[in-house]
Amino acid sequence: MTDRNTDDLPHELADWITKPFARFLKIEAAAGGLLLLAVLLALTLANSSWSMPFLRFWETPVGFHFGALEFSRSLRHWINDGLMTFFFFVISLELKRESVLGELRNIRTAALPFVAALGGMIVPVSVYLALMVGQPGMHGWGSVMATDTAFVIGCLALFGSRVPAALRLFLLSLAIFDDVGAILVVAIGYGDGLNWLALGLGALGLGAVAGIARLGIRSLSVYFGLGAFVWLCFDASGIHATIAGVILGLMTPTRIWLSDTRLRVILGRVLAYPGGESPDTADRDELKKAGRAVRESLSPLERLEMMLHPWVAFIVMPLFALANAGVVITEAGLSQPVSLAIFAGLVLGKPIGVFSFSWLAVRLKLATRAGTLSWPILAAGAFLTGIGFTMSLFIAELAYARTMLDPAKLGILTGSVCSAAIGLLTLAWVTRRKRAAPDLE
Repeated sequence: MTDRNTDDLPHELADWITKPFARFLKIEAAAGGLLLLAVLLALTLANSSWSMPFLRFWETPVGFHFGALEFSRSLRHWINDGLMTFFFFVISLELKRESVLGELRNIRTAALPFVAALGGMIVPVSVYLALMVGQPGMHGWGSVMATDTAFVIGCLALFGSRVPAALRLFLLSLAIFDDVGAILVVAIGYGDGLNWLALGLGALGLGAVAGIARLGIRSLSVYFGLGAFVWLCFDASGIHATIAGVILGLMTPTRIWLSDTRLRVILGRVLAYPGGESPDTADRDELKKAGRAVRESLSPLERLEMMLHPWVAFIVMPLFALANAGVVITEAGLSQPVSLAIFAGLVLGKPIGVFSFSWLAVRLKLATRAGTLSWPILAAGAFLTGIGFTMSLFIAELAYARTMLDPAKLGILTGSVCSAAIGLLTLAWVTRRKRAAPDLE
């Protein structure tokens, strides 16, 4: 008699959709806590007696020299342009999975976070530009565009089941759209003069990725090698190299090579053989085939997301925070026009843009709103979108001169903290009212 507890393969299509989404949320929630610790550590060291050694450490050149050829960047540059490519790759994987397999398959459902993300970019940029008219630093408008996924999901995790799953999906989707929009702005607005030869070679590399996928090559090492080539080409092209992660993520297949039925047949043949220690017997060959079959029963997208997401969440993002959040806090820095403009863009512009564009999309019947996502809940969640930490710092490093960078970072940090505080307090108030009056809409 078969023990039901030994059945570890999902039997319903919904399991293939909800389990990866739940895993993504859990990792992001845990990553939010670790990211916060990294930020606090960076701020503490930057404002201590170890400030100069700590800040100089991230400027350490790392690379190689080969005759007249030199390829060397600062440690911060390798983190921001190299490791962060994996961050954008994972974000693109999640966006594609939700668009192809998840809730975002429905165009009108996907339209709500997409339009909200659009408002969450247009309105804060407008606020920033209005406050920075005639001031140096107008070029840094991109620093108020994006929402930090890990911190937002971490904030929602504090409420557990008191916030509806629809709000988590809405904010996660919005943050992903935000990030993709921001990296496109980085590629276009913060790149250098284009090197068309390098750009053409990068396009050939992307074509090679698509070609070998059609040929049926499934070795991840081959794809990582081609991905590194594409990254180098984009890095030399003048377009920001992290765009390679976005494109490669969107190109990753969602189709499973091996069906459940065939997998069960292969595993059944393995179980039919008697045990043995000899490595040359037929059952050992079947065992190797079964190992490959189990691996290939997951889509390339799911395999890569499972492999890379923990590394990105627990290594790449904390390293990014340590390298970029270290800023000396001064009263003069907080009162700079750029600090105030970024603060206003994040704290006021983001929630106003997200909520107003969401309301218009639903009112004009361009999008649908889940029944559990009431307007008060959505408004409370909109305040959390002002947490712009990761992408805001990322763009600030590209957009501002060194003299303006610290005030810009202070605006990002204070704006993100204030947005988190307002969002958490508002969510606590709304969820408490909802429990007291279940029909609150």
